[in-house]
Amino acid sequence: MTDKPTHDDKAPLNASRRRFLKHSILAASGVALLGGMPGLRSAAWAGGGALETTKVKLGFIALTDAAPLFVAEEKGLFAKYGLTGVEVLKQTSWGTTRDNLVLGGARNGIDGAHILTPMPYQLTVGSINNGQPVPMSIVARLNLNGQGISIAKEYADLKIGADASPLKAAFAAKKAQAAVTFPGGTHDLWMRYWLSAAGIHPNKDLATIVVPPPQMVANMKVGSMDTFCVGEPWNAQLINQKIGYSAITTGELWANHPEKSLALRSDFIAANPNTTRALLMAVMEAQMFCEDMANKAEVAKICASRRWINAPAKDIEARLTGTFDYGNGKVVENSPHLMRFWSEYASYPFQSHELWFLTENKRWGYLPADLDSLALIAKVNREDIWRAAAAELKVPAEQIPASTSRGVETFFDGKTFDPTNPQAYLDSLAIKA
Repeated sequence: MTDKPTHDDKAPLNASRRRFLKHSILAASGVALLGGMPGLRSAAWAGGGALETTKVKLGFIALTDAAPLFVAEEKGLFAKYGLTGVEVLKQTSWGTTRDNLVLGGARNGIDGAHILTPMPYQLTVGSINNGQPVPMSIVARLNLNGQGISIAKEYADLKIGADASPLKAAFAAKKAQAAVTFPGGTHDLWMRYWLSAAGIHPNKDLATIVVPPPQMVANMKVGSMDTFCVGEPWNAQLINQKIGYSAITTGELWANHPEKSLALRSDFIAANPNTTRALLMAVMEAQMFCEDMANKAEVAKICASRRWINAPAKDIEARLTGTFDYGNGKVVENSPHLMRFWSEYASYPFQSHELWFLTENKRWGYLPADLDSLALIAKVNREDIWRAAAAELKVPAEQIPASTSRGVETFFDGKTFDPTNPQAYLDSLAIKA
């Protein structure tokens, strides 16, 4: 059976979405957010029904792509939608995020999280939680782009960039280690794709270790790994501490690739549908704020605080605004690969992207080859909730995808992923588990 998204890419916009055209969330200046936007609700919001609860526990990892949660809290957006009891709780690792989602908010865990996109799928099938499924739902994507692959300074003479092939001999001589943040997670998949495209087998030619994002720089400093893939600001921190350099940003691997998601336990959504929609509206409004270039300095300052990332704002702001210092003399300004929070449909959870993540997890043996990907996506992906929230927010039609598929994707090495035929993509890849 072919894994094929169910919506036609050319499906016409329905009448209700066409009506959004007469509403504009962004004012002419692009900065009239947070209460000044026509059509948005006040703090007494109870659109579509009363909130079942005003309390939600959300986890996050100290990464720039969690900014929408930080902004929603700091700018009072959760409270604006009646959610006066939201707790945004720092997690020490993705493993901790997993464990607290398994517990759930009612048992002193968390109800949802800023999360690596494959993890809600892994939790739902039980592959990362001792075979005990915990149904999860993705209600939004939090960002596109914004991750990087960095190299220890001892390899500076190799001048590694998109082509990692010079590392093969060097890594073999050293018995090198590559660090990622979670098995089967986004950073793991970016690292594996980049190495494999250069003929380096990530399972055979080096060791892969798991390190929490905030600990990457310290571990590189003491020589625990030779390369790592992580989100910002940790690549920039590595460079500013003169410990290594950036080989490539993940947006260069796959332009406008999906990255983190906002996911909730499915039982929380079932019990609290109005609360879920209100929560999502707050996060979506925060994403719009984060996207506006006029707000980037403030977003960086918010992210930098000890409560959130606890890193210098300068290490966050440059890459947020599209200035990439690779630490090897290469500096790119106005990069098209900067982190996106709202533009390019960044917030919408395309099912075709979820299919790519599941296909790559099959490629590396994290999920069984015969897994029914489409059936699983139908359980986990709740783009319908996103569309309902967008309707409440009166998002203009041109900012809402007409399809659940973004179509054929092209990667830096020329490989393509057609979501109507994922097997053909797998067959085209020379290196697999």
